[in-house]
Amino acid sequence: MVTGAGGAGRSTVAAATACAAAAQGHRTLLLSAEPARHLAALLGAAPDAPVPPPDASAAGTPQPVAAVPGLWLLRIDSGAEFRGRAVALQERGKTLLDLLGAVPLDEDELTELPGAETFALLRALRLAHDQDAESAGGTADRDGHGGRDGWDAGWDIVVADMPPSPQGINLLALPAQLRRYLRRLVPAERQAARALRPVLAQLAGAPMPAQWLYETATRWSQELAAVQRVMESPATVVRLVTEPGPLAAEALRTAGAGLRLHGLALESVVANRLLPAGSADPWLAALAGQQQTALAALREKCEAEGVPLCELPHLGRDPRGPEDLEALAAAARTAVTAGRESRPGLHPPAGAESGPGTDVAYGWLEDRLAGDGRLVWQLPLPGADRDELELVRRGDELTVGVGPYRRVLPLPSALRRCRVSGAGLKGGVLGVRFTPDPELWPERAGSRPAGRAD
Repeated sequence: MVTGAGGAGRSTVAAATACAAAAQGHRTLLLSAEPARHLAALLGAAPDAPVPPPDASAAGTPQPVAAVPGLWLLRIDSGAEFRGRAVALQERGKTLLDLLGAVPLDEDELTELPGAETFALLRALRLAHDQDAESAGGTADRDGHGGRDGWDAGWDIVVADMPPSPQGINLLALPAQLRRYLRRLVPAERQAARALRPVLAQLAGAPMPAQWLYETATRWSQELAAVQRVMESPATVVRLVTEPGPLAAEALRTAGAGLRLHGLALESVVANRLLPAGSADPWLAALAGQQQTALAALREKCEAEGVPLCELPHLGRDPRGPEDLEALAAAARTAVTAGRESRPGLHPPAGAESGPGTDVAYGWLEDRLAGDGRLVWQLPLPGADRDELELVRRGDELTVGVGPYRRVLPLPSALRRCRVSGAGLKGGVLGVRFTPDPELWPERAGSRPAGRAD
């Protein structure tokens, strides 16, 4: 997943990453919503070559990139995706629309609504991941651009050109958030048996929700769960792109905290469009000096967090074709990461004392009941600033916010019988202290009474 500051060259870095992976012998798929002409020029089309009109039969199908063996491109057309899904939704609800006397909208009069590109990208990620799993048995043609209509290539690496942060990072967390909304708004456990619906409707004096509502919510939840598995997979990592400037280190800090909050692995940081140092031109030398100052801050930040920093030079022109992309990849020659052993923030550091419970969604618990009568939920948030933190408990959930990023975490079972008694940020870890509630916490022989709240 390639995201970063707007205008920093995310699409270029994504294309260079994909070309580098293909050059190393990996069968690679590049997902991007960039305009077709821009992608064609970036990947090696002649400057004046006309962009062929989209082929309806190939819509939503990866196409081989002629100039780069082993690379396929899937351009995400969110407008076509929206129109197709809207027409299908009208077909499924035809009976209800007829009862209401509604006139269905034709496909050619549908216009894309804001936010449609988000769901189109998520669906493309799920399809690529599912197809890769189906093709893992070795049925794909491993030579060149084989495979039935591209989808049977059995990708080794999928590179996704994401929207800019924070939108891109929030998009990665969207499937889990939408599933939570569905569980709250259409709880499956409230679904009544069909035979009892007429009786319950009479008793309640109101019509019961139709079965199709629960079936639709279940189908959506299953699709979102499939996308969530892609995001939470150890093989999914994020590459952040920035152009060194006065605010680059601050943007990196905030984005890094947001990624860790959502349990996403930061694979590397790319400092893009670096100007050559030592120029005789005073104007160019001043700009290069500003970049070097910002680059030093970026290096310090990346070294502190143990994240590789890739430095890409400014080519003096817009990158065009695989030669330029290979030059960028060679400049930083960072190995393409295909996976991580564990997700960040799921395990305590060496020597940390783990507490009760194995149902911790993020971070770890420390048992201090014998000491000061508390349990402490440790949440790793490297780069977070105290002034931008948000912490709210609501029922059995804890909402944690860092700048523009928020995550709702279910409380581990042991903490549901406790009260929040304080919190503190130290060394990039947010410790939330919980004191057992005397009315809910069972008394045990020889147990130490809970300490006072801070």
